[in-house]
Amino acid sequence: MKGAKSQFVCQQCGAVFAKWVGQCTNCSSWNSLVEQVLSDGGGAGAKSALAKGKASGKKLDFVKISTIVPSDAKARLLTEFEDLNVVLGGGILMGSVCLLAGQPGIGKSTILMQICSEVAKKHNVLYVSGEESAGQVKLRALRLGAESERLSFAASTSANDIAKTIESGEFDLVIVDSIQTLAMDEISSAPGTVSQVTNCGNLIIRAAKATDTAVIIVGHVTKEGTLAGPKVLEHLVDVVLNFEGDRYGGFKTVRAVKNRFGSTNEVAIFEMADKGLKEVQNPSAALLAERTNTDGSVILATLNGNRPILVEIQALCNKSNYGYPKRTASGFDLNRLNLLIAVLERRTKLKLADKDIFVNVVGGMKLNDSAADLAVAMAIASAVAGRKLGEEYVVFGEVGLGGEIRSAFRADQRIAEAKKLGFKHAIGPATIRDKFVIPMKDLRTTLIKYVR
Repeated sequence: MKGAKSQFVCQQCGAVFAKWVGQCTNCSSWNSLVEQVLSDGGGAGAKSALAKGKASGKKLDFVKISTIVPSDAKARLLTEFEDLNVVLGGGILMGSVCLLAGQPGIGKSTILMQICSEVAKKHNVLYVSGEESAGQVKLRALRLGAESERLSFAASTSANDIAKTIESGEFDLVIVDSIQTLAMDEISSAPGTVSQVTNCGNLIIRAAKATDTAVIIVGHVTKEGTLAGPKVLEHLVDVVLNFEGDRYGGFKTVRAVKNRFGSTNEVAIFEMADKGLKEVQNPSAALLAERTNTDGSVILATLNGNRPILVEIQALCNKSNYGYPKRTASGFDLNRLNLLIAVLERRTKLKLADKDIFVNVVGGMKLNDSAADLAVAMAIASAVAGRKLGEEYVVFGEVGLGGEIRSAFRADQRIAEAKKLGFKHAIGPATIRDKFVIPMKDLRTTLIKYVR
């Protein structure tokens, strides 16, 4: 059977190419070409298709919006993880399609099997795998204690078959692992291509909406950590969850980068155990349990989503043996670190040009909080001076290019978390009116008073 023809269209300017190229030669945008399947070769055929589509259209059946029953009125499917239910907006909504993405080996299949185990206590669940055999999935189910009469398994890479199974309405929740392994019979390209991922996703989503079946789709990520495949897949689904963290240890986080039914500021924190993933109820205490107060160690009051967390920032400074000093950061943006080093040299007169600087966020946490600037700067200054910061202090605040200390988002939550764990004072922006906070206006004054 002759395969369908395809072309590649730039999503920025609409230029058409016969084959895929990395950069559009018309508008110079990168990775903007998307494969489109042509049923009759385009050209005059496309015009005839337009005419046929206009003639075959019919008036829509519409209803008054006041008579529609909201989807949220139906009971949601609850997982065994309370924080994950909050991230999802209160649980898995019936008829919703969720896309879960994460690094290989981080625990996507593990958390999905645990979700299946809990949901299958009251509802019919189908786990479809295109990557593993039935025996492999059975081993994981035995390890996690996920055996249930309502939990079924199927091994398939056919999007047509999966969509037909969803349309049967026999299952309340369907897990598809993963979208990159699926293929449609009508498309000749290999699984994982733009055309296959887009059309397979569309087919499954239509089936889920038609039968009010909840679907969770697993997606692969690129080596840069972004979701693999076309951006249109993220637009099609209702919820996009990112599974982040170190797959070899430390905490793992699940956060929503898109959620049509809830907030995108919530986060669920997990750690891997023998019996699968388990929630961390008090991550601040766990992160600080093994802390030794030395020079270069500072406690940061940060936010992970909406949750306040205290984490330890460690800095180490050594004299460089080469002409170009080395800067390394784990869990903190390297460009931001270089910026803070430049501010320290310019505004506080610290001599850092001949020193290798290493910064680490303990526990495998990754910081995206601008209020971590002051803690990182103080940790570096503490390591250079060889002086410890007192154990009673926590630190937070953004540092500007002029060396000024700026306000932090949701300072009240940071302060409350520090008080709960027994800290006496917080070093922070002068704009905060709280007796617990020692107000500081600029970086130079702060370092002279506390670490120099």
